[in-house]
Amino acid sequence: VDRTPRNPNLLVWHRKLWLIDHGAALYIHHTWRDPETRSRSPFPRIADHILLPFADPISAVDRVLRDRLTPDVLATIVARIPETWLDTGADFADPVAHRAAYVDYLTRRLDAADVFVEEAERARIA
Repeated sequence: VDRTPRNPNLLVWHRKLWLIDHGAALYIHHTWRDPETRSRSPFPRIADHILLPFADPISAVDRVLRDRLTPDVLATIVARIPETWLDTGADFADPVAHRAAYVDYLTRRLDAADVFVEEAERARIA
């Protein structure tokens, strides 16, 4: 039986279908090189997202939701990441430093949201 995944955004587990959003994963997880530049990137791979054709206009949703996602909210979310999930390898001295890097990255990403919202809307329309 071929068990090769046909789409990385769908998962069958225990005979149930789960939508997973790995396509929107934080790629910064994999390398913390140049987080400032990466926080301002448009994310062109959004065009490959399987659910994008079914999305509402992204700019409209962004207008409603962006103000709710404040730096304080981001800090609260990051504070809830289990310490065992935080890598304290070569990039970070300890979980506190790793959390601070996440908050900084996500805050910068929020500040640059126009860049990736525009890219996502362009891909949705195409």
